Amino acid sequence: MTDEREYLEDEGAETRPDGGTATATESAVRLGALTASLPALGGLGHVLTLADREYRTLSRSRWPVGLAALFAVVSLAVAAASGAGAGTGRAGAVVVSLAEFSVYLVPLAALAFGYAAVVEPAERGTLDMLFALPVRRSRVLLGTYLGRALGLVAALAVGFGFGGALLFRFVGVSGLGPYARFLLAAVGAGLAFLAIAVLVSTLAREKTHALGGVLLAWVWFVFAHDLLALSAVVFADPPEVVVTALVLLNPADCFRVLVLSGVQTTGGGVGAAIASSSLPPALAGAGLLAWIVLPLAGAVQAAGRVHGRQ
Repeated sequence: MTDEREYLEDEGAETRPDGGTATATESAVRLGALTASLPALGGLGHVLTLADREYRTLSRSRWPVGLAALFAVVSLAVAAASGAGAGTGRAGAVVVSLAEFSVYLVPLAALAFGYAAVVEPAERGTLDMLFALPVRRSRVLLGTYLGRALGLVAALAVGFGFGGALLFRFVGVSGLGPYARFLLAAVGAGLAFLAIAVLVSTLAREKTHALGGVLLAWVWFVFAHDLLALSAVVFADPPEVVVTALVLLNPADCFRVLVLSGVQTTGGGVGAAIASSSLPPALAGAGLLAWIVLPLAGAVQAAGRVHGRQ
């Protein structure tokens, strides 16, 4: 116990609301007090407390602000280029153009947002501090995920909200339906890739390994999988059930289905191939949900092996 106290006292500093600094010991005491102050909520209270802590830490790093600015620039540029002077029929073109950019950008942003979620505090030793609290490891990981998810969703909503406002100026209320569908699909895809990033972060021993892992995941889901799937569709003409399975095995393709099913135009390439499938949007949404739940469950299981059991 003495060694653990000395370790925590040497573990750096954290900013106080008044601008001063708090040692890691004070942070641990504060986190323990918050956890103990929510007994009526039980496990949910623990998760929310840890999520709030993670979100506040991210807010100080300005990650959500940077991502919101990036999404705002992209959405405004696409809306201005595709929707200026357009009628209501052009709203679909704006959504399709945004989807083509977002299928690369949103997964990359989500993976970068979450790759250090577990491995970084493990390297600093603060993960041991969290696991020493009277909270289940699954709640620690879920709280970490939810805190980062809140920051990511806020960045997506604010950033793409600027593009939606500009589109509203061009086409009126009629364009908001497809755009809202796109935004919800982007949030779902972002949460799915964030869950994948948390899983990679849990499995990695070092931060550099986690970064390499999420980059490989991005290349696979955004490029390699679609290239193989498109080749199979073009040359092998597989049955519909195989096409459906190929779409569900990629959260980026589930995102495409959700977006393209609500517009008239679909573009070409992978988007056109996916749009020609009969996969219901509800099933694509269920696929995104599975891509959130399964990686998080895998992270909980992996934490016991990689970081030791409580």
